[in-house]
Amino acid sequence: MSKYIVEDTKKITSTRFTAMKAEGKKIAMLTSYDYALARIVDQAGVDSILIGDSASNVMAGNANTLPITLDEMIFYARSVARAVKRAFVICDMPFGTFQVSPNETVRNAIRIVKETGVDAVKLEGGAEIQAHIRAILCAGIPVCGHLGLTPQSINKFGSYGVRAKERAEADKLIEDAKLLDEIGCCGVVLEKIPAQLAAKVAKATRIPMIGIGAGHEVDGQVLVVNDMLGMDPSFKPKFVRHYAHLSETIADAVGQYVSDVKECHFPSLEEQY
Repeated sequence: MSKYIVEDTKKITSTRFTAMKAEGKKIAMLTSYDYALARIVDQAGVDSILIGDSASNVMAGNANTLPITLDEMIFYARSVARAVKRAFVICDMPFGTFQVSPNETVRNAIRIVKETGVDAVKLEGGAEIQAHIRAILCAGIPVCGHLGLTPQSINKFGSYGVRAKERAEADKLIEDAKLLDEIGCCGVVLEKIPAQLAAKVAKATRIPMIGIGAGHEVDGQVLVVNDMLGMDPSFKPKFVRHYAHLSETIADAVGQYVSDVKECHFPSLEEQY
C-alpha cells in the first residue's frame, strides 16, 4: 500500500473545500479523465479532481480546448466520478455551453451533474458571465471560477502567455475574483498570472484561489495529471514539475512486451491454462 494513501476518507464537499482556506490548509488538485487513474489519484490524497477541458488536448490530441463537446466531457466526468470516494470533483463546462444565455448555461450544468455525479462545475470568466454563474448557483450546483489565462479564449488572446501583467487587466482580475467570491463560488482557478498579483487576490478573497502558474502564495495548486506524470517529456512549461517520467516507463514496458511476444518468451508455461 502506498504511504501516501490518506487516512482521512471523509468526502470533501463544496463547503469543506471552501473552509480549507480559513483553516489554513493548502489544497492539492489534479486533473483526471478516466476511472483507473482517477481512482489512484483519489486514493493518493488529492483534495480535488478536475475533469478539465484539457482532455481535448491530452486525451483527444486537439491543438486547444475548443473542439471538445459537452457529450465528450460528460463521458470523461462520469468515468472519473465513479472512481472517486473522497476528493471534491469538478467538471469544466466546455466552450459553447455557457456563453449563449443563463438559461442554456444552467440547463447544461444540470445535465453535467445529473449525468455524471460530479460535485461542481467550472466556468471561465468573470463579470461578463455573472448572470450565468448565478443561474447555476440558484439551481443548487456549486461553481468554481477560472480567471487569468482562460484557454477557451485563446483565439482572443492569440497566445498562452502570462496574463494580467498590465495594470488595467490586473485590476479587472482582482475585481472579478472579488465578484466570484461575493456571488457564492466555492473557489477560483488562477492561471498564468504574476505571482505577486495572485498573492494579492488570495488575500482579498474568502474562497480558495487555486493556482496553475500563479506562484506559491495562493491557497492551492492544480496541474494536468499527464503533465506532472511526464507523459509527454517535450511539454514542460515553467510552471510544470515532472514528478515521474511515465513516457519512458511505459515505452520500456511495451518494448519488453513486444520483444517477449516476438521471441516466444510470453506467455510462459506458468501463464497458460
